[in-house]
Amino acid sequence: MKKLCYKTLKEQGYDGYLLEDAPERVLQFGEGNFLRAFVDYWFDLLNERVGFNGKVVLCQPIGSGMADMINEQEGLYTLFLRGFEDGKKVNDKRVISSVSRCLNPYENYQAVLDCAKNPDLRYITCNTTEAGIVYDPSCKFEDVPASSYPGKLTQFLYERFKNFGTEKGKGFVILSCELIDDNGKELEKCVLSYIDQWDLGDEFKTWVKEENIFCSTLVDRIVTGYPRNEAKQICEELGYEDNLIDTGEVFGFWVIEGPDSLKEELPFEKAGLPVIICKDHKPYKQRKVRILNGAHTSFVLGAYLAGQDIVRDCMNDDVISGFMNKTIYDEIIPTLTLPEEELKEFAAAVKERFNNPFVDHALLAISLNSTSKWKARVMPSLKGYVDKFGKIPTCISASLAFYIQFYTGKRLEENALIGVRKDNEYEIKDDRYVLEFFDAHKDDSAADIAKAVLSNTDFWGEDLTQITGLLDDVTKDLITAREKGTYEVMKECL
Repeated sequence: MKKLCYKTLKEQGYDGYLLEDAPERVLQFGEGNFLRAFVDYWFDLLNERVGFNGKVVLCQPIGSGMADMINEQEGLYTLFLRGFEDGKKVNDKRVISSVSRCLNPYENYQAVLDCAKNPDLRYITCNTTEAGIVYDPSCKFEDVPASSYPGKLTQFLYERFKNFGTEKGKGFVILSCELIDDNGKELEKCVLSYIDQWDLGDEFKTWVKEENIFCSTLVDRIVTGYPRNEAKQICEELGYEDNLIDTGEVFGFWVIEGPDSLKEELPFEKAGLPVIICKDHKPYKQRKVRILNGAHTSFVLGAYLAGQDIVRDCMNDDVISGFMNKTIYDEIIPTLTLPEEELKEFAAAVKERFNNPFVDHALLAISLNSTSKWKARVMPSLKGYVDKFGKIPTCISASLAFYIQFYTGKRLEENALIGVRKDNEYEIKDDRYVLEFFDAHKDDSAADIAKAVLSNTDFWGEDLTQITGLLDDVTKDLITAREKGTYEVMKECL
């Protein structure tokens, strides 16, 4: 079987969209599954729909990566987007041709720096994981390359400045996709720190600030990556060997915080794509964290104790899905600032995403580190609801009882607290101090452990027993969960 490349597709008579030749307008730090199923996909559609006419040159961010594999396939790969959309099962296939090549900075860093001489290059995208945007003072300007991503970016920007520093409009629009708050602003801080540390001069520093736009962004798509168990069969059906097959959910949404001028430069809206350029991305981030992630955290622990194992099956249970819907529509949405219709549309998409027939999302996987997750994802909705309505939200308080019941283990081991569901043991994984706390309180009465948990300021940053009525409601739900099960609590909430 022939390997995927432009020649192979021509020989097959492939009639889908392909852009074989175009200037490299985007430099991307990261060549993994997520960026290829998200950023490179959007640029591919931008090329097809509005003639953006730009290629993405990838830079492998760490020593071991996929540069050779990508170059062997001339940047081409097949992307499958799968799931539910408007109530219908979807399995869309597209050959992505927006990628030109992939560079390995650890083998040839000069090839990366040479991209800075390209006058067509305008955009830099990145997803170097949450740990990627870090200022590491051990990095030196002479390193080939700097070990940290912000260090590499500073080196690259300096190379650009040397070539075009006096010319207006040759800075970059930098689109940071890492999953940290204010990712663009944090990346800019790191770059400015390196400029000071490396003594690169005020003129360069001014150019970085005035000629470059560091955009914070919100990314939203579950990417399931290379379908290892299906790959052989898929290649047989495609008629070519593709070692870079990528898979993700149909839903995708990208919010870019930047000036209105970017809407002309990056005409995603004109192309009809779910990519929003706005002055503040935070309301959209709040929507995602509170509705999508908050819904997960609110119901999965109770659903697991009720006998479920994956998210999709929960959506087919009227009680559990009803509990989730009430949490979202009655208790979370009223606390958010975006227009209600937008919030309801997003909520409807969330349920379709949870019902994705191609993704077996394990409840135990979602349960990891539920303490910090509940604080970040659910607690703001609890407090917002109390502030607005002056009473305790029924489902959110029940989710706190589910959390306590799930974390009530029977013994502490080296890496986990061991809980029991019916006759089967399960692992509770969280920070060690959290597990030790619950192990110390495993024999407490419902009232005692509820009070101990809610008043633990190390968990929540405040004493939740000070919220009038919360301790009573959580204790009541915890007693019911212990005596009749979490499923019964959900029923009572409805």
